Amino acid sequence: MRKLSVHKDGRFLCWEDGEPFFYLADTAWELFHRLDREEAALYLRERARQGFTAVQAVALAEFEGLTVPNAYGRLPLKQTAGDYDPCAPDLDGEYSYWDHVDYVIDLAAQNGLVVALLPTWGDKFNRLWGKGPEVFNAENAYAYGLWLGKRYRDRWNLIWMLGGDRPLEEAHRRLIDRMAEGIREGDHGNHLITFHPPGGRASTDFLADAPYIDFHTAQTGHDTSKCYESYLEMRRMGQTCEKPFLDSEPRYEDHPACFNASYGFYWRPEDVRHNAYWDVLEGACGHTYGNHCIWSMNRQAGDYFPYTWREALTHPGAEQIGWLRRLRLSRDYFSYRPDEGLVRQDDALMGHLAAGQGKGYAYIYSPLGLPFAAHLQRIPAKHLKASWFDPRSGQETPFAVLPALRDTRFVPPTSGKDQDWLLILDVLA
Repeated sequence: MRKLSVHKDGRFLCWEDGEPFFYLADTAWELFHRLDREEAALYLRERARQGFTAVQAVALAEFEGLTVPNAYGRLPLKQTAGDYDPCAPDLDGEYSYWDHVDYVIDLAAQNGLVVALLPTWGDKFNRLWGKGPEVFNAENAYAYGLWLGKRYRDRWNLIWMLGGDRPLEEAHRRLIDRMAEGIREGDHGNHLITFHPPGGRASTDFLADAPYIDFHTAQTGHDTSKCYESYLEMRRMGQTCEKPFLDSEPRYEDHPACFNASYGFYWRPEDVRHNAYWDVLEGACGHTYGNHCIWSMNRQAGDYFPYTWREALTHPGAEQIGWLRRLRLSRDYFSYRPDEGLVRQDDALMGHLAAGQGKGYAYIYSPLGLPFAAHLQRIPAKHLKASWFDPRSGQETPFAVLPALRDTRFVPPTSGKDQDWLLILDVLA
């Protein structure tokens, strides 16, 4: 079985044969719960075409996943003494809920996609603002994790993503520890494990010392408190953990800004790109895209969900995000490191210039397309080929050969909020 692992440098993910794995995921939280097989096939086919490598989906879904049936009228758990029982998955008859989950995971594999599988959404163990019901404790969490681990131990295209948008108090931590223990025992350690935290938090806030966590994630979220400064969260995580990290839920395309549709502003493709390029150039091992109408698999457009999921499937942000993966894989992958000193920094809101270099190349990202000065003497080279990379189209256009000996000012082709540019500097022999 092909396996994912953490690269020996502790910063990136790779396949066991050493091939890089750039985690580029879409949040498809309601995939198993709301879509039928034909719809799932359409969704997965499009995401594979767009360059995604993973989808994040939930077994016990957020939208009343225990009490409202899936597309085939099936529920995931049986009831014991009137309560939904994680130790009693409903496997009776044809087209059980879990048959459908199996089918979709296998369909993802056929499209070359990894499924980051959340065993449950967080409201099933820490209700807070959700609908629940809470059904987990430490013991049935272990049993459920063991069952899941055994069921999916031989699927190559799986990552376990614990959590589900909830903080962990002491009792919740014990529960997650036990679920992870069950999964590890059941799947024989065949799959990586991570954790999806609540908004504005990171998995390092709750599980920094958890030995079962293979890579960490943050949720920078959908308001303004973190969205323009997600790179700071990424950098902080890189400083406080010795494991790969990424943003598992940044601003979603078509999401009402700050959760308030009355503002009349929904996050746009450039907002999505800003988060993605900031994070990856700060050293993240990948990134997660999301569309507000896709994660929910929305069927009726309105103020809060402005499109149906089918309409949103090919929106610009989803079509553009794959260029970031192709860019990272176009040059020596594992040698890349952030290099803040490469550029004269702009600390203004939305102005952060992300920069880094790898063996034979360097990147500098200008989110607003504004001119900047670069310290080219930091690059070990005599001459550099300079090219502009357009995040909207994926086009790379050389424009100069320069000496790598002194500060140099660069002026991107265009400027404005939707006019971000990435400077590529390739070392010439």
